[in-house]
Amino acid sequence: MRIRLHTKIICLLFLLGSFFAFTVTGHAQADNKELAAKGQYIFALAGGCACHTVPKETENAGGRAFPIPFGTVYSTNITQDKETGLGSWTDQQIHDALVKGIRSDGSRILPVMPYEAYSGMAREDLTALIAYLRTLKPVKKATPQLKSWAPFNRSLGAPLWLKVFGRFSDPPAQAPKSGIERGRYLVEHVSLCSDCHTPRNFIGVPNRSLYLAGANKKIGPLGQEVPNITPDKETGIGEWKREEIAAVLLTGTKPDLDNIQGLMAEVIEHGFKNMTKEDALAIADYLKSVPAIKNKTE
Repeated sequence: MRIRLHTKIICLLFLLGSFFAFTVTGHAQADNKELAAKGQYIFALAGGCACHTVPKETENAGGRAFPIPFGTVYSTNITQDKETGLGSWTDQQIHDALVKGIRSDGSRILPVMPYEAYSGMAREDLTALIAYLRTLKPVKKATPQLKSWAPFNRSLGAPLWLKVFGRFSDPPAQAPKSGIERGRYLVEHVSLCSDCHTPRNFIGVPNRSLYLAGANKKIGPLGQEVPNITPDKETGIGEWKREEIAAVLLTGTKPDLDNIQGLMAEVIEHGFKNMTKEDALAIADYLKSVPAIKNKTE
């Protein structure tokens, strides 16, 4: 009798332990799924990281060429491929690449990658974004090496540029939830409107006196004109209603019914179209609040 009772107790404890482990695992999987879903939305707010996709090729596999003063740099593969992507990176290594510009091997990422801006992303959003990146289907595609016509050393050049011109931010634990502060947060640190719409000089330094005032084709990214999105009524979007600005972000259609083209069309298709109307309006309200700057980009 004692042996049978002892056996029953062991079986009961085993079943209880198995049930507890199953429950904990189930909750963990549910939490991870929920976190990744939130990260997918952050990814959309970031324009689907469209720079990591060559138009009409496999999404997120990198290899897109970006000209720099010394040659050409290529966007990286951000899928979960272990050889050519982020599959073998730890969460901390992905975090450091996103906000510090440091690869898993300790090498520097050139500031063409907007890690300065991402450094101000809320910690909760960044954690969710990394969780979503973990879900990207592995695609084997090696990133081309930097092409440069001049002697250039990443380990020396990038830190020097950042020391002189860099502007990193202290991230909040949580992102603003609504209003103009939400819009500013998205424009500065997630959707990165400021990164594209603020003109830069020939070595990539933003001209902050022309914040969001656009750039012509000669200095715009990839040789494309970037419009003035300050509230200036002549050269910017001062005549646009907040609902019209939000509609552009969500649909790519301007108030005059013309369609957005170029890089902006890509970020809308890859991500902005999935933005909530509330977030689109928050961005619109922030853009309405910044100083109007007269700067004709055509």
